[in-house]
Amino acid sequence: MNDTSTSHRGHVKTDAAQAPAADALIDIAHDAYGVPGVTRLTLNRPDAFNALSEALLDALQRALDTAAQSDARVVVIAAAGRAFCAGHDLKEMRAAPSLDYYQKLFARCTKVMLTIQRMPQPVIARVQGIATAAGCQLVAMCDLAVAAETARFAVSGVNLGLFCATPSVPLSRNLSRKAALEMLLTGDFIDAHTARAQGLVNRVVAADQLDAELAKLAASICAKPAEAVRAGKGLFYRQLEMGIEAAYQLAGQTMACNMMDADALEGVQAFIDKRDPAWKR
Repeated sequence: MNDTSTSHRGHVKTDAAQAPAADALIDIAHDAYGVPGVTRLTLNRPDAFNALSEALLDALQRALDTAAQSDARVVVIAAAGRAFCAGHDLKEMRAAPSLDYYQKLFARCTKVMLTIQRMPQPVIARVQGIATAAGCQLVAMCDLAVAAETARFAVSGVNLGLFCATPSVPLSRNLSRKAALEMLLTGDFIDAHTARAQGLVNRVVAADQLDAELAKLAASICAKPAEAVRAGKGLFYRQLEMGIEAAYQLAGQTMACNMMDADALEGVQAFIDKRDPAWKR
């Protein structure tokens, strides 16, 4: 599938595999994959396997904040080069070790991860290569993930004597406890099909079908009323952290408010009338 998305620098990309310009740590494209309403944020440190340097974390934070306030319906996090993301930049981390520095670094990374969950748009990870440590964390924090068959995943800090504590938070919320702990305690890689079976990614396709599959998933979401998607994502994560009674209370209130939305009323009436709904979007 050809990508006719327009980048933030104003030029048109005609090839989905085209690399982003080398002067940007995050390349931003709108109407990506030929789907109106899809914003793609591409990590662009391919020579460093898209390791999350401080500068890249800051650039990703800014891009996410901007996307959250935009009219985008879906946000995709992609990556240039062979790797999706190899985690934190270890050379940068080792340059001037101090407890204060590490606390601030991991707090900065946590802010990025929580922004993904808290922004109103669904965020999809496009995983074309390896995703390790904080890179695997990034995949786990995205609402959905589509992976190429060649992608591999690991939380490999333990191999360096550093337990992947922050990646364990979303990993334990995606996988079963035993599957998550096996990854965390061994540091071993799992392949894309195993990642799908264990709940880390939604779909696995051949590498040359990755963009087509992503476009199909994004288009399906964009075809739904925006308010229902926004309300649904927010409710989904909030109720997960609650007891069941509180979760049902919140869900009931959310559904009642959603039902008063013009699109919901139109959707129900269209079902009754046996016709297609005319969403206001």
